[in-house]
Amino acid sequence: MLAEIPDLNNIFNQTNQLNGHQAAALAGSLYAYAAHIDDLGVLSPALERISQKHVSLYVQPEQYDIVGSYLLQAMKKVLGDALTPDIHGAWAVAYQQLANLMIDREARLLEEATGWRDWREFRIIQKIRESSEITSFHLAPLDGKPLPSYLPGQYISVRTSVPDIHYLQARQYSLSDAPNPDYYRISIKREQARGINDSKAKAHAGSISNILHNEKDVGDSVEVSHPAGDFFLDTRQQDSSDVPIVLISAGVGLTPDLSIFNTLIAKDSKRKISWVHASRSSRVQAFGDYIKKIAKTHDNVQSHVFIKGPGENDVEGVDYHFTGRMSLNKLDADHDLFIHDPKAVYYVCGPENFMADMVRYLEGQGVEDERIKMEIFGTGEIPKP
Repeated sequence: MLAEIPDLNNIFNQTNQLNGHQAAALAGSLYAYAAHIDDLGVLSPALERISQKHVSLYVQPEQYDIVGSYLLQAMKKVLGDALTPDIHGAWAVAYQQLANLMIDREARLLEEATGWRDWREFRIIQKIRESSEITSFHLAPLDGKPLPSYLPGQYISVRTSVPDIHYLQARQYSLSDAPNPDYYRISIKREQARGINDSKAKAHAGSISNILHNEKDVGDSVEVSHPAGDFFLDTRQQDSSDVPIVLISAGVGLTPDLSIFNTLIAKDSKRKISWVHASRSSRVQAFGDYIKKIAKTHDNVQSHVFIKGPGENDVEGVDYHFTGRMSLNKLDADHDLFIHDPKAVYYVCGPENFMADMVRYLEGQGVEDERIKMEIFGTGEIPKP
């Protein structure tokens, strides 16, 4: 498909094409859809994640027809005579039903984007090194128009040309600050190529983050989509001072939680806020000093930092609180995590295994699933049924 319709390479993540994640995500989506055909509500969260991402990439309805056609061709090639006309017809109907669900949802999401229906050109107005791995980029629209607000925790897509592959590529980056009408801030980790057994992988894996870190500077431009995503604090509702919030993150997963954190601070919220973060070292940890400062000056804010390998100048109780991987059972269940408060909410972001461990602990302590929010990066694939 990508060879015959090369323009689609500007939409599809070439890293995920090489490592097989994109194909696996599509196959998993179809299988899960078929397995839950009589109870599609089970798939609603995953479909919402995928639709949000598609809207941020401005996927068009007609592109579903293209993918569907090539998908059925691939099934015929793999299954041969086992793909009888009846089975072929059934899968065609199932795919179209799934596509229609997503097309309808994406159309509604686009209507909510306040007239922002295509890529806009932005200029980098500030570039700040936050740690040895993470750099913040302040992006302002070239047209000078005020930016729409967003729900803290959401992301934007950033698109730029990748010379090594001669295509545009986009990646999603969480907005890392409270909403500002003049610019958006994203804080990006420099990703290294890994885990792709392909000689061309170096031209793909981590390509956008490395281009931004190494080649883009103040004054340079990139293309940006409107804010999207289903991981957010709903600030459209009145702030609930009696609802504690626990922001749990690892590594660069702190970025959406930081947007939530800064939004609450900017609103002078009286909610109890517990910041719980894990990092490999103080050298790679971003915003550590800032969080410490806020915790010291706000009675309703507390911070708990896990450092896997403290440096020789790090002081326990000052630069970090616990050594090693994050383990929530090291924290006070009531004072630090508000476990027995039935209103407390939890926002978790980080590597998949990390999030699974955190959710497992919280659920084991009796926290209901609906009070736990997770940000799932990557292809947003539907969990296996």
